[in-house]
Amino acid sequence: MLSLLLIITITLFLGADCMPGTMWPLTVPSEVLAPSPEAGHRVATSSSGRYALLRRLRDKQPRLGLFEIGPGHELHLLTCMMQAGLWAATQVSIDHPLTGPPTEEDFSEVMTQVQEGFELGTLAGPAFAWLRHSLGLTEKDYQASLGPGNPYLQFLSTSKSKASFFLSHDQRFFLKTQRRREVQAFLARMPRYMQHLQRHPHSLLVRLLGVHSLRVARGKKKYFIIMQSVFYPASRISERYDIKGCEVSRWVDPAPEGSPLILVLKDLNFQGKTIYLGPQRTWLLRQMELDTTFLQELNVLDYSLLVAFQCLHKDERGPGSSLVFRTARSVQGVQSQHELGAQNRRLLPEAPNALHILDGPEQRYFLGLVDLATVYGLRKRLERLWKTLRYPGRTFSTVSPARYARRLYQWVETHTE
Repeated sequence: MLSLLLIITITLFLGADCMPGTMWPLTVPSEVLAPSPEAGHRVATSSSGRYALLRRLRDKQPRLGLFEIGPGHELHLLTCMMQAGLWAATQVSIDHPLTGPPTEEDFSEVMTQVQEGFELGTLAGPAFAWLRHSLGLTEKDYQASLGPGNPYLQFLSTSKSKASFFLSHDQRFFLKTQRRREVQAFLARMPRYMQHLQRHPHSLLVRLLGVHSLRVARGKKKYFIIMQSVFYPASRISERYDIKGCEVSRWVDPAPEGSPLILVLKDLNFQGKTIYLGPQRTWLLRQMELDTTFLQELNVLDYSLLVAFQCLHKDERGPGSSLVFRTARSVQGVQSQHELGAQNRRLLPEAPNALHILDGPEQRYFLGLVDLATVYGLRKRLERLWKTLRYPGRTFSTVSPARYARRLYQWVETHTE
């Protein structure tokens, strides 16, 4: 019986790998597909003067291990279409600002904007616009970061998925291609996701800011998501990790010493290291419990805890002179001390991306839970069975949501002081 199930599982995996149209193509049409005049902006051109300026700016502030997707890059035309489409999509929310919290219809809204040679779909646009507003992110800033003007950045991912990963030019926003079923799974759970963030404003869950589809000419729709980058600002980050709390396929060969390449390492690379938080540890363990319990209730698994290290300068250590300001913004909107405790708020550092930053005595840590759309359905149950036979006595990522949540919490408990 187990042999038969193993054969079925392998067949499903092979079939899934061979399914066309689930990820971005490696190439796009050879002609530049400029957006329509309604977009109000033109795709970045390849004039030598403009890119000479970009190269000079890049040389002044090198982005180690990141690559500008400029003319000649196989993804240049694709990202130009993404930029033009996102500019036009965000302009709609600028021209029609929200008047209140999202309605049930807002979560299911799909807006399609047809441009010359491609069309961009915006899924649940009003709901995401409200979420961006709740984070204090203006639509103009969002549009400026993601729209035309500067090329996106690409980095070499250590992920085993076939997804493509991009960063906005200022590295504030992270874009990732996504399978349709993963997009559908997240959108179905989005109202509960937003409720959780409202109940726990300092949650470690990554803030997803948009979900879109892109269709080139008569091709199939491809999907991508936009989120805040957990690793921002990145200029002083020294180490990056993607943690799942298991051991199978959780090692990455580090970059050679002196190499400028940025790699996100994994669980087995973290051995022997500790996150020293001091009094902040109690808050972190409670928030991990709240967030992983929520993800268990959503029946999802295979999410990751991103962790990064940054050494603090001497004048950055300790509470500092901004304690009053930090307290004021950390408890903004709280009605009572009981509510403050129920929401598990903390003192936020005076820094960009404060929701994903915790300061220990000597190190600054960037922490966030990402990849929140993998549902524990039949496909994953069969994968768990196959891995049980393939890796007896070893820990792997595909387990029940309850076990996954418990194991990742225990990892944090073990690796913090």
